[in-house]
Amino acid sequence: MQKRLVDRFGRVHDYLRISITDRCNLRCVYCMPEEGMEFEPEEHLLTFDEIAETVRVLAGLGVRKLRLTGGEPLVRKNVEELVARLGAIPGIEDIALTTNGIFFASKAERLRAAGLTRINISLDSLREDRFRLITRGGDIRRVLAAIEAAYRVGLDPIKLNVVLMKGINDDEIDDFLKMTFDTNVQVRFIEYMPIGHSDDGWKARYLPLTTVLERAEANGWHAEQSGTVYGNGPSQNYKLAGAVGGFGLIHPVSDHFCQTCNRLRLTADGNIKPCLYWSDEFNVRRYIGDDAALADLFFRALDIKPENHEMAQVLAGESQSHSPTVRRMSQIGG
Repeated sequence: MQKRLVDRFGRVHDYLRISITDRCNLRCVYCMPEEGMEFEPEEHLLTFDEIAETVRVLAGLGVRKLRLTGGEPLVRKNVEELVARLGAIPGIEDIALTTNGIFFASKAERLRAAGLTRINISLDSLREDRFRLITRGGDIRRVLAAIEAAYRVGLDPIKLNVVLMKGINDDEIDDFLKMTFDTNVQVRFIEYMPIGHSDDGWKARYLPLTTVLERAEANGWHAEQSGTVYGNGPSQNYKLAGAVGGFGLIHPVSDHFCQTCNRLRLTADGNIKPCLYWSDEFNVRRYIGDDAALADLFFRALDIKPENHEMAQVLAGESQSHSPTVRRMSQIGG
């Protein structure tokens, strides 16, 4: 029987997040600086052939679910071709996409026809002017068109990613919760994480997600835990009484979800990251074409995967057992 990707803590890994580019058409304040980012030359990025070969090997080790990320994955040409190729690999059952939505509406039908099953769209504000500030130039109308397009082509569920930031968009919690009453979306509030931040500036914007439940209670909206929403995410899911949609809380800092982690990450330049937060990486490129060696590399990555990422220690100003990554979120793929 083929070995499965199980780490030393007994966590079974059946989910791979694949960053296909570190480039993005936006410059969201929590993801990358406004200027000065150095992007990988195109020849340093994994080709579609290399990605497909890597996934083929991992499918033989039990990987069933994939998510394409970036940067912004839709800035890379012919993404639908990659979706189709990955979907044709025996064992792959689910292919999702995380996108800022700007280019999605024009590509929705082709991506769906190629085999895309689910979508997460970043939407950190419902206010046009504030959205433009957070994204440093984004047009919210194109994101709303992306949500409509996702409905039109039958993607389900549709998840909206909201990075909650104190003093920036926390006064919109009520608005996002209200959205779930009439719209069949899953709003996912995400804690601001210290990924790629060399200073403590992020702490000033950090807000624990208990705030969301407090806002629901203050409005008289009864929130019940709603069990699992289809997908690979670590969110705690809720539904307001009478609502069509729901919301989830993803709080890696205040209440980390590492004990149930089932995911590995492959960066656009070909590095396996066993943990989002730590600096450990293993480059796959020279092993592609040797199935046994490539599989062994993933097992070696799992062997050093820590029990948890210790982000809470950062918030508390305590020491950590590993070295945090210096990569920005756009360079990792989330």
